[in-house]
Amino acid sequence: MGKEALLIVDMSNDFVADEGTLTVGKPAQKIVPYIQELATRFLAEENVVVVSMDAHHPNDSHFELWPPHNIIGTKGQELYGDLNEWFQDNNGNKNVMYMPKTNYNAFFKTDLAEKLRKLEVEKVHVVGVTTDICDFLTVSGADAEGFKTVIHKQGAATFTDLGETMLNHMKRCFHTEVID
Repeated sequence: MGKEALLIVDMSNDFVADEGTLTVGKPAQKIVPYIQELATRFLAEENVVVVSMDAHHPNDSHFELWPPHNIIGTKGQELYGDLNEWFQDNNGNKNVMYMPKTNYNAFFKTDLAEKLRKLEVEKVHVVGVTTDICDFLTVSGADAEGFKTVIHKQGAATFTDLGETMLNHMKRCFHTEVID
């Protein structure tokens, strides 16, 4: 049986901290311990953990739709709180990787799928923010690349009222396993 990968999506200061420029706020802060525990378990089981992070230039056309966020090299783009500490402590592990992205979908115009295939990953677990945007589109991207998909309800948050709707949509569209 192949390996599994945990994708931690957009858990940056800009998306999670109270003062973040596009913050989910308290709902995102609440999921940090769950994500950290899950990431630790994945590594203990010799599976893969990927930090998938928006990486935008200051003049990115993306900012025509959204307030500026996750600008490369800023504090806003850094992993939030205890997740940043976890990443610093585990960054030397061969099963931990950082994957910058310019699109909602972590697989779009990145080499993530190829890297996961080389590591014999067959199933991708998604946590992070936001449930209805980047998580949903990353699950879609994983499915399109042929990976089985899992979303962790306790590890996902959003700033809209569409979270539950999109979890059900992932299940319906991509046969995503939803873990409560």
